[in-house]
Amino acid sequence: MHMVIYAFVEASTRDEALAAGKSAFDRLVGVALHTDAVLDDSVTFDETDVTGAGHARWGERPAAAPSKSNAGEELLEAGWEATIEAFEPNLAAVREGLNELDDEAIMRDEDLVRHACHNLGAYRGPSVVLYDEHGQGIRDRERLNRILGGAESCWIVPADVHY
Repeated sequence: MHMVIYAFVEASTRDEALAAGKSAFDRLVGVALHTDAVLDDSVTFDETDVTGAGHARWGERPAAAPSKSNAGEELLEAGWEATIEAFEPNLAAVREGLNELDDEAIMRDEDLVRHACHNLGAYRGPSVVLYDEHGQGIRDRERLNRILGGAESCWIVPADVHY
């Protein structure tokens, strides 16, 4: 499966932002030392010669954009919407499962309620769309706002990932 994820990085230039974003994505695919892979592969949108991923799969997107630019705001909105779309069904599944299933059924992962619990608690991986420059998930709006407001020059770097 493929999805687009986004890294929020502090950088002075597009090239610095791309390098920082790629470093964050490398942590997620286990390229960096002392990191466990939670995704299989990543392709940033500056890689135009790739078939089946990036531009070929998702169409034109900027490789990196300042968060306060029009392109950056569009990427931010897309990333936040995807975050909510990943969160809400998992939350609903957990609430429903806890209300309707007994302990044994939950232990057996009936209706995938334990899987939904895992997704809600994940800090990295397919249920997390937004990341900081260290490859740590951004799971709530307050943290996202702190990152956006705390950097002198915040950039957003999208990547097509496979999991």
